[in-house]
Amino acid sequence: MNSFVQIKSAELELGYNSVIRSELSQAGLRWLGQISWNEAAWRLVQKSIARDEAKLSPTGALVVETGDHTGRSPKDKYIVLDDETAAHVWWDNNKPMSPAHFETLKRDMQTHARMKDVFVQDLLACPAAAQQLPVRLVAEEAWAALFLQHLLKAAQSSTRFKPELTILCMPSFKADPERHGTASETVIAIDLTRGEVLIGGTAYAGEMKKAVFTVLNYLLPKRDVLPMHCSANVGDTGDTAIFFGLSGTGKTTLSADPIRTLIGDDEHGWGNDGVFNIEHGCYAKVINLDPKAEPDIHHASLDFGTVLENVGMDLNSGAVDFSDGSRTENTRSAYPLHKIKNAKPAFMAGAPNILIMLTADAFGVLPPVAVLDANQAMEQFLIGYTAKLAGTERGVTEPEATFSTCFGAPFLPRAPQVYADLLRTKINQNDTRCYMLNTGWTGGAYSTGKRMSLAVTRRLLAAIFSGEIDKAEKRVDEHFGFNVPMSLHDLDERLLNPRSAWADGVAYDETAKALSLKFTAALKKLKTAAH
Repeated sequence: MNSFVQIKSAELELGYNSVIRSELSQAGLRWLGQISWNEAAWRLVQKSIARDEAKLSPTGALVVETGDHTGRSPKDKYIVLDDETAAHVWWDNNKPMSPAHFETLKRDMQTHARMKDVFVQDLLACPAAAQQLPVRLVAEEAWAALFLQHLLKAAQSSTRFKPELTILCMPSFKADPERHGTASETVIAIDLTRGEVLIGGTAYAGEMKKAVFTVLNYLLPKRDVLPMHCSANVGDTGDTAIFFGLSGTGKTTLSADPIRTLIGDDEHGWGNDGVFNIEHGCYAKVINLDPKAEPDIHHASLDFGTVLENVGMDLNSGAVDFSDGSRTENTRSAYPLHKIKNAKPAFMAGAPNILIMLTADAFGVLPPVAVLDANQAMEQFLIGYTAKLAGTERGVTEPEATFSTCFGAPFLPRAPQVYADLLRTKINQNDTRCYMLNTGWTGGAYSTGKRMSLAVTRRLLAAIFSGEIDKAEKRVDEHFGFNVPMSLHDLDERLLNPRSAWADGVAYDETAKALSLKFTAALKKLKTAAH
């Protein structure tokens, strides 16, 4: 580079830096160190290595450790209780924080940021939709900025960007429970009215991602858009499928289908124009990632710039070890959606023809596949039965049964019936076919049975897409009332009937009855929740 180009580049960088420094100062972030503003992925990779935040694998993936927090901390998440949110937030499900505590917390975090270098990214959630949300991230770590750059979409113009949501992410900041009204030194505080998120005491990047989703779960229903914790793909004929399910149930794996086009792997909106991806990237769980079973995800996870959270790495060879769960079972890979070969560039598709609810049944009593009518689909959406898988949340060390409303209770600021009513309306308007897939256990509970194989689940999924399941003869499950196919070509009929997979049929009946009673109790409780 000649000296003239060097001078012009320095002038441009200084000009841009003065703009963002002024904007951050107006927002209360003053006397900062160096400011990185919308730097490209390769620059953020370089700085992450130079600052000793991460290690670079031989393939170019960035390997990071998140310390004590290797999953979300739902007990440390708060929403500001103010005049606007008081009547609209589902407070039975969300912890309130007073405006005074939030303001004190924000001032203290801003003071903590003084003289620190920060990494700023101006991004868009819902990039292909009319409901775009401009998001500004201010992070103290370069790899965190890279992570959210992967997950959202870079804004086109830096100088005209007007954030509607600002995230301040300072893992080195420790909250003071007495001063800030928190339960611990960790805090994720969200002001829905003013569009601000404060994250302290945790480096787990999923907190940023889910904070954005929480905000959109509050904003989108007012626009007649259903926000969904789901993955989505589309077939050659334009048939759109959405997959509901909690982390670890198979949303990412099953939607990344080599013969279908991926729309997105985790968060979507369903509006009048169809389904759109809230994000611009993928955040895949990669423990025991198999290159043969999931080649696209495996390739993307090793590609240059991909962020690997808490994944094992041989310090001699630099080789990444996806089987290493010594830090956590919740190892993660974050990469842009375009790294998946069959991704859809427009991030949109038509209204869903097929709706699939994924559940990892820890008790091993649900059938591997079932056809749901509209009412059953609504009920399963409301209760969101699955199992929390080890490592997905802090303190969860083995699978446990849980009910997560709308398959995303930790991210729902509004009452469940708000989302359920929206889903019911959209299913009826579009004649969407609904199914349940159990990706959990068979032949017994998780302590005695075995996990459903990915090959079988993919075979059942193919039967849904082809219409084979709709044509099959069915029985009504005596415990849950679902329509279950009695036989499918080339599948053992005993697999389709979970009772026959158990060594003790009486024990199966007792376990199934107990779970069905839990379904009923959970549904009754949720139907009484206020709008």
